[in-house]
Amino acid sequence: MKDIILKAENISKQYRLGQIGTGTLSHDLNRWWHQVRGKENPYLKIGDTNDRSTKGTSDYVWALQDINFEVERGEVLGIIGKNGAGKSTLLKILSKVTAPTTGSIKSRGRIASLLEVGTGFNPELTGKENIYLNGAILGMTKKEIASKIDEIIDFSGCERYIDTPVKRYSSGMTVRLAFAVAAFLEPEILVIDEVLAVGDAEFQKKAIGKMQDISRTGGRTVLFVSHNMAAVRSLCTRGILLENGKIKDINDINSIISNYLLLNSDLSAEWKRDMKTESDLFFDRIYVSNSDLQITNQIASGEDFTINIFLNAINSISHSTVSVKFVNTEGITVFTTSLHDCENDFEVIKKGKYKLIVNISKNILLSGSYSLVIACFISRIKLFDILEDKISIKIEDLGIRKRDLDREGFFVPNYKWNFLKLD
Repeated sequence: MKDIILKAENISKQYRLGQIGTGTLSHDLNRWWHQVRGKENPYLKIGDTNDRSTKGTSDYVWALQDINFEVERGEVLGIIGKNGAGKSTLLKILSKVTAPTTGSIKSRGRIASLLEVGTGFNPELTGKENIYLNGAILGMTKKEIASKIDEIIDFSGCERYIDTPVKRYSSGMTVRLAFAVAAFLEPEILVIDEVLAVGDAEFQKKAIGKMQDISRTGGRTVLFVSHNMAAVRSLCTRGILLENGKIKDINDINSIISNYLLLNSDLSAEWKRDMKTESDLFFDRIYVSNSDLQITNQIASGEDFTINIFLNAINSISHSTVSVKFVNTEGITVFTTSLHDCENDFEVIKKGKYKLIVNISKNILLSGSYSLVIACFISRIKLFDILEDKISIKIEDLGIRKRDLDREGFFVPNYKWNFLKLD
């Protein structure tokens, strides 16, 4: 049997645009008239979807629509999506900061939330006083808080300032203390928005480690929102992808991250220059082709592929080069190659037009998506042209290396193994 600790049923949230309050007197009277007759609020039948990039036709917008999911005890659930997709609104509803327009939340146990820097802290109180205040809000007794306070202060790294009013803390210090309070006072459900991004690298590592610890050994549940896909992937086992206020997918975290990156990607296999440039060295056209010389960025894991670069030199330029950088979905550079890797001597790119062909061997990159950063420059002196966020490739596993799905790292080298039976 599943041990469900949190359940969202038909959650929707509607907001009125442009005004504070419910709107006009006529709208209030209309709502009241429908209510006394036992009928539904008439304004719940109208409203635009939550697409921030378009101009709507209604004064009402659905920040969330028909959200349904369950969370098991001890699960770490990632909630991801573009800015404005409804992630923070959902967390506020789950934390009972705001109420849903329709639907219900059923939870078992205390919920602690880190939604915004300083949420729940009184700026006039000291750090120590705020620990007791937050603990009381979470339903802890003074004795329970006192037994944890040394651990909280030590984890936060704010011991020197613990008797100083929080209004004098930096945003990073405030988040450190708030996270320590939420994590060590043992709520059954910990809800964390993007606030950890305020902390430094050391604190983020500590915080992620603590969240892993409380979920695995403490059996507590974590709901985590972040745009840091590396953190989401390392921490979460399952995810929810939100788009325009609706659930687009609920799946294992790797599938969710892949779908999210596809939402954000307008990358293609080919790019052509569509405007003039004053540079002395620039690209006219770039495209990716497979082993059959077809222009495509869908590459099978067992085939070679080629990056074709059309370069235009208005003048002869000494000590210049062209480089191609492969960047994975987490923003990490996997490898870089350049004209310096070519056997020919390119100390001077002479005036004229060129086609550069970069051959990438099969079975090097793991399956996944990669964006290309292609630049021509004089090292550390001058950048002539650069192409970013325009060309991508997707290495697809077509069953050739099916058992590589859980392989970590960046590459798939051709190792040589021997298997010797000794008896």
